[in-house]
Amino acid sequence: MSTTHAANTSSQAWQGFVSYLTPHRVLLSLALATVAALVLAPIFITPFPVLLGRTMFVGMLALLAFSAAGQWPRRLPRWWARWLFQVVVVAAAVPIATLLVYVVAVGGDLTSLMESEARIMGFIWIAGSGLVVGPLLAMGALYRQRDAEARNQALSFELERSELERQALDARLRLLQAQVEPHFLFNTLANVRALVETGSPQAAPVLRSLIAYLRAAMPRLQGESTSLSDEVALVQAYLELMHLRMPDRLHFHVDLPPELSGLRFPPMALLTLVENAVRHGIDPSEEGGAIEVGGQLLDGQVRLWVNDTGVGMVQEMGAGTGLRNLRERLTLFYGRSASLTLTENQPHGLRAEIGFTPH
Repeated sequence: MSTTHAANTSSQAWQGFVSYLTPHRVLLSLALATVAALVLAPIFITPFPVLLGRTMFVGMLALLAFSAAGQWPRRLPRWWARWLFQVVVVAAAVPIATLLVYVVAVGGDLTSLMESEARIMGFIWIAGSGLVVGPLLAMGALYRQRDAEARNQALSFELERSELERQALDARLRLLQAQVEPHFLFNTLANVRALVETGSPQAAPVLRSLIAYLRAAMPRLQGESTSLSDEVALVQAYLELMHLRMPDRLHFHVDLPPELSGLRFPPMALLTLVENAVRHGIDPSEEGGAIEVGGQLLDGQVRLWVNDTGVGMVQEMGAGTGLRNLRERLTLFYGRSASLTLTENQPHGLRAEIGFTPH
């Protein structure tokens, strides 16, 4: 277990070390080394390409030291901050890298190096310049790194908060939907029971249609969302079923514009209004009536309506559990742009209209 943990830690350290050495940072380091070489060139007798090679070597070694100090050792004493450790390592790496350059230049002969005043001055100028600039650049890089980490952490918190809100909304929608399904089933079964009790010859065909309808509809009802075309197909099937029950008293027309077909829509939202139109509008009316289901997209707003020519609005209309549930589901699904209004349908009947901004 400890061996595996050590291997993972070592692997993460190497990945962190390598990932810091991006092409952008390498090019920036080389560019700064070039600027340093241009500044120092007037006081050096060394050819410029040689001087440039020395400053680039020092710059690259400082970059490698900075990246390595960000990963190793994995733990530091509590009193020693990681950023301070990286700055100190860069400050130490600059003179060491400069010394390596000059040791290579004299073929490893340290005595020759110490006796050459020109080389000693060159070492002092390059190392001194690096000691002034290197730690400042390291602190600047650390500031930018901390700033980026803070922004990434803030973004991560925001994404996590959004995900939690989405999960809460989904849970609320599922709860509301779970309340709608039994309501729908009981209403439909009550309609069939009325046919059976009156001995109507339509009872058996209606029952068969109901079974086939429920077999096709239930998978759609259990989804978190569906398309508006699926919802309208469900409404169409439900109205055909109700038409079998009262062929002389119910007429209906369903028309959905093609541009609305693919919109996401909460299951049974439109069906709830159609159910209400049958139950509270057409059923109580002695003459029966007609139901019209339609929709339109105008100025980015969707309007869906259910018109019936039944008995019209009664006093308690709009205060029922089903409509309160529907209003809350629409708000959770579409936000504050969602609305549900009930108005009188002239010359008689009721118009229920849903409005929302699609997303």
